[in-house]
Amino acid sequence: MFDKIKKTILSLKETNISEDRKETLQQLTGFIQSKIDSNQAVNLNFICTHNSRRSHLSQVWAQAMAAFYNIPNVFSYSGGTEATALFPVAAKTLETNGFVIETIADSINPIYVIKLGLNNAPIIGFSKTFDNSFNPQSNFAAILTCSSADKGCPFIAGAEKRIPLTFEDPKAFDNTPQQQEKYLERSLQIATELKYVFSKLRN
Repeated sequence: MFDKIKKTILSLKETNISEDRKETLQQLTGFIQSKIDSNQAVNLNFICTHNSRRSHLSQVWAQAMAAFYNIPNVFSYSGGTEATALFPVAAKTLETNGFVIETIADSINPIYVIKLGLNNAPIIGFSKTFDNSFNPQSNFAAILTCSSADKGCPFIAGAEKRIPLTFEDPKAFDNTPQQQEKYLERSLQIATELKYVFSKLRN
């Protein structure tokens, strides 16, 4: 894992997480732990409306935390209720956090390779619907990262568990002087909460 990502993870303080939020996060910890205990793959599908910001940040940080805590067989995905594109500022924020990102297909919906280390499997980042063939079709946890997706998806086919883990949308600050600051703030909040989740696992 790249040193900058490690340093970012080590700097995260979980003391800011409320007790109510920890209860929600415990649902995700419990799902992952049950898969570890039964020696099964851990498939996590982070779902938002447009699969452009929060769901991608969550996908990438979940994979990074699995690597940081040496939790094997964790496979993170993301999707939306509709496909748009991975928002460039979200990708730039991940670069700020230490990830190395390359564009391998440039289009209206670009495809990115997101690396967290020289020898770690890269994450393929692009916007897609949550039921896209790229994503698992069964035996996964559906983690809803925005309230509109949570309300708009009363049923998610193939999901073993549904966990509402919503975050405020940094899109509200697009094209404002606070844009970069707010995207970084949201990325680090997601990272902190996923650090809490993975730090509680017994491998």
